[in-house]
Amino acid sequence: MNDKNAHPTTNGIDLEFDRDHLWHPYTSMKAPLPVYPVVNADGVYIELETGERLIDGMSSWWSVIHGYNNPSINDAIQQQLSQMSHVMFGGLTHRPAVELAKKLVDMTPKGLDKVFLADSGSVSVEVALKMAIQYQLGKGYKNRNKFITLKHGYHGDTFGAMAVCDPKNSMHSLYDGMLPQNIFVDAPTSKPDQQFDPSDLEPLKQAIELQGSEIAALILEPIVQGAGGMRFYHSEFLAGAKAICDASGILLIADEIATGFGRTGKLFACEHANITPDIMCLGKALTGGYMTLAATLCTDKVAQGISDCDAGVLMHGPTFMGNPLACAAANASLALLQKGEWLQQVTQIEKLMKRELAKAADLNSVQEVRVLGAIGVIEMKKAVDVGEIQKAFVKNGIWVRPFGKLVYIMPQYIITEEQLQFLCTKLIQVLSEQKG
Repeated sequence: MNDKNAHPTTNGIDLEFDRDHLWHPYTSMKAPLPVYPVVNADGVYIELETGERLIDGMSSWWSVIHGYNNPSINDAIQQQLSQMSHVMFGGLTHRPAVELAKKLVDMTPKGLDKVFLADSGSVSVEVALKMAIQYQLGKGYKNRNKFITLKHGYHGDTFGAMAVCDPKNSMHSLYDGMLPQNIFVDAPTSKPDQQFDPSDLEPLKQAIELQGSEIAALILEPIVQGAGGMRFYHSEFLAGAKAICDASGILLIADEIATGFGRTGKLFACEHANITPDIMCLGKALTGGYMTLAATLCTDKVAQGISDCDAGVLMHGPTFMGNPLACAAANASLALLQKGEWLQQVTQIEKLMKRELAKAADLNSVQEVRVLGAIGVIEMKKAVDVGEIQKAFVKNGIWVRPFGKLVYIMPQYIITEEQLQFLCTKLIQVLSEQKG
């Protein structure tokens, strides 16, 4: 018998085959972490094959903001499927893509009126980096091909995106020295609820004074640094950074893949500082977590500069660019946001999490608790054992996926007060029972 087919066939999900053949994110094939077989997802619940119903505290990595099995998004996809699932975007167009672009131009900060539809968040960052370099080439700056960015930043897993992730304090330290060499400056330390310290901007100013002639753009995650540490910072840093870039002819790329579509309490995190970036990256919640889709938006100034470079065109074109099914899902998701209920939902989530997660601060194992919008973070003093703590979370009826020292939740906007109370209570209960 071929060893590849040696796994037993059951009525359930073949976890042995999964373990031996399927790679999961950031997981070893030699000693993979356990996985939990999902058979259904509805509302805020994930149902396991073994019968447990778990409240999803992760929104499937920030994306499922309207809940699983949402009727509006389901209907939009089914209607689109009856017409066409895909058609190439080169030389063709279609209603879902045009409608999506209209919605994005209308919703995002004023001036972002050119839309590139990409496959995923990491690809949208790659497109943004290309846009910045081609813009500078169009302006006659052949040496402006580096990027300046913040330490503790995270922008994706593809090579260009990895090159603007913190090489020391991120998951990409393995590739240090192999990636294009960019410029990293200290991240701001002023928190949103504190008085802003103007010295936070000094590292950025000094680096641009020294190497500004080589820099195409500053790329950052506005207000919230995600996978690099779930760090929150003051809006005045963002406003100051934009002013410094404008004065230096450097573009500002706002990576709103994680923060966009209401997660921080504003529709887009740039709104905390009342700025319009030159380029904005969107993804994750764009389709309500249904399908992979991303967008890179830019101003007319950037688009014209790109068109002035020798190539005359933006040099990128994914096979599944503008996929009609994904665009239909995104249109339905954005239509739900346009109703305006998200603001009250996120406000209530923030209020309850501030009250309930604060109780974790009394635990000796906890370093800090912080909440912004629908993001709740409990930073531990020591890294947690992901495999062991997830067993405890599942046993207690919740789904939470920590990393390093960070145990965090990003609830779905539709979560009820009772469900969120349960999520927070069980989260703290599990942490209180952990050894060490």
